[in-house]
Amino acid sequence: MKEIWLHLPAWEKKLVTEAIESGIDAILTVPEHVRKIKELGRMTVIASESGDRKVPDDVEVITIRNKEDEIRAATALKTKIVAVRTTDWDIIPLENLIPQGGERLYTFVRGLEDAKVAAGILEKGVAGIVLETTDPSEISRVVRFVKDLDSETFGLVDLKVTGIQNIGIGDRVCVDTCCNMNLSEGLLVGNASQGMFLVHAENIENPYVAPRPFRINAGAVHSYVRIPGGKTRYLGELKTGDPVLIVTKSGKTYTSYVGRSKIEKRPMLVIHAADEAGTECSIVLQNAETIRLTAHDGSAVSVAGLKIGDRVLGFMEKGGRHFGMAVEETIKEQ
Repeated sequence: MKEIWLHLPAWEKKLVTEAIESGIDAILTVPEHVRKIKELGRMTVIASESGDRKVPDDVEVITIRNKEDEIRAATALKTKIVAVRTTDWDIIPLENLIPQGGERLYTFVRGLEDAKVAAGILEKGVAGIVLETTDPSEISRVVRFVKDLDSETFGLVDLKVTGIQNIGIGDRVCVDTCCNMNLSEGLLVGNASQGMFLVHAENIENPYVAPRPFRINAGAVHSYVRIPGGKTRYLGELKTGDPVLIVTKSGKTYTSYVGRSKIEKRPMLVIHAADEAGTECSIVLQNAETIRLTAHDGSAVSVAGLKIGDRVLGFMEKGGRHFGMAVEETIKEQ
């Protein structure tokens, strides 16, 4: 995921406050500003002496004026992060440097338009941008743009329910996130990574318990759940502070974080389904009226009223997973 830093050569409290509130990843500054930044909030600070990362030991700043500067940047990229400034915002040096260490290459930008160019160079972009601005609103605009770049989109499909079976007591996971979800939002969860279901958040009015829009009663501990970066985790592994991927009915996503994960013994059921090609998948969920999957129109479908032949949203993929990463090999999970 691309990082966003703020360059703060002169003290501007309003810029630091906006950086913290917008979710800037770090501030590049001079040593005398480090303490004042830390007093306003927890923030990674990059500076030559008292920073969390040191300049030039961890991060080297290089202005590219000629080919010699470009060669120096390429050499430094082998061992550290390099933040480059091009004198006329020429993208050619960046195109040359990305193949030599793009995962550690950052570049200075003046605003949103520069950030868009930097993010798209060679269809890969730089690993991060360093924003130079005196306008607090520009910080939030650039942060939103970069965060949206990292959001994934899933091609959700209709899955036809083919079987429902009570299976007794199991350990289920309630994921309480750090955000309130809207209708038609939830987590992608499944017994196998090749087939996952959109489990709806508990934000539906019902006669049993008050809505908890921050919660997804997501399934059994063994289940896969999608997280940012194209990865999966086991539900039972999730803990406070871990990122999870909130998915909407359209397949768009945004990142939230686990505030609390509750594992409790509850009666469980297994739901089997298949896509139009006949590829099967399944999920184990708590057997309760308040646990819901998601219909094609985004409405929530309680597992208590689910019937064979009903259609719910899910995601199908080929291949398998190894330590949460997609792999190209034949894996059959049943």
